[in-house]
Amino acid sequence: MQTAQVLELLQDVAERIVRPRFRSLSDEQVMEKNPGDLVTVADREAEVAITEVLRSAYPDALIVGEEAVAADPAILGRAGSAGHWFTVDPIDGTKNFVHGSPDHALMVAELDGPTVLRSWIWQPEHQLAYVAERGAGAWCGERRLAIGPVRREPDGRTSWRREVGQSLGGDLPPLSLTWASCGIDYPKLVEAETDYIVYGGTMPWDHAPGSLLLAEAGGVTGYPDLTLYNPTSLRKPLIAAGSQAIFEQVAPKV
Repeated sequence: MQTAQVLELLQDVAERIVRPRFRSLSDEQVMEKNPGDLVTVADREAEVAITEVLRSAYPDALIVGEEAVAADPAILGRAGSAGHWFTVDPIDGTKNFVHGSPDHALMVAELDGPTVLRSWIWQPEHQLAYVAERGAGAWCGERRLAIGPVRREPDGRTSWRREVGQSLGGDLPPLSLTWASCGIDYPKLVEAETDYIVYGGTMPWDHAPGSLLLAEAGGVTGYPDLTLYNPTSLRKPLIAAGSQAIFEQVAPKV
């Protein structure tokens, strides 16, 4: 599929399946996979619709969808030895979606082993598309993205609520909470609304799309020992930074 076709797929699924449920979910349409881990009928139906099209176009590729893995964890285990594979996050930021926040997104990434080749983030309520291709740049619509200068005192965010208000060091301001959706967080980082993010969760459907967007815009995603992000690993924590300099300043302190 052409890059534009995958984006059109996400936009179509959002219009048919996701947006009609936004702020219209009944109690029985919201479930818990685990305590506090919500899933909705929209998540499940959207993933099925996206997966069907990708599987038809790429019958030999492994499709690693968040809801499919919830039903069969062995799927995720196969990612480590996969050649061509895709991640699918049908609604990233499900809690936001359930609680009526527009900060949620549909996301897909295409990979060759641990290398992210292309990625797509569609924010249906903001009507913003973030697309990246390895070696060809990161884009928001027709606008090519490049991260500008960082703040004198870098702004940091974290997905770990227990770390909110804490500082990683005397030279860094206290951390604040992320937007609670990687499909919002990574674009905010690329748009320089924050300078770095510390994540506790490392599922590939959450980070593979944004990590390529960030890399193509001039940022870095990696680990405290300064090695780069590997989508086939669940190693944590993970640090996403708007520049190599910020990454090297922050990562060893996490």
